[in-house]
Amino acid sequence: MLEIKKIVRIYKALSDLTRLRIINILSHGDFSVCELQEILSMGQSKISRHLAYLKNAGLVRDRRKGFWVYYSLNRNSLYVPLFKGFEEMKKGVKKLEEDLKRLERHEAGKDSERSISNGL
Repeated sequence: MLEIKKIVRIYKALSDLTRLRIINILSHGDFSVCELQEILSMGQSKISRHLAYLKNAGLVRDRRKGFWVYYSLNRNSLYVPLFKGFEEMKKGVKKLEEDLKRLERHEAGKDSERSISNGL
């Protein structure tokens, strides 16, 4: 059973545009701070601060891979209904749709980089 303080922390974490933008991107996979910077056009310190807030609330997890830290949504059963609700609510929200278009361009760029490096 959750304590009320934990519930408040979760909902406070969801009450910020920057954190919702990060959740929007993380709903599509694992990303490093550098990748989030590029996709969201924000500074490293701002993204790191908001990721720490999301992590403290339990909504985000991190994992190390070499020198890099990758962030992902915490798919614990407690959080899944929140993420599903967000998926429904975000439909038609222009700012979030713009972020997803930048994500698509980012992913397309990674694919073309892979093709070039594999061809050499």
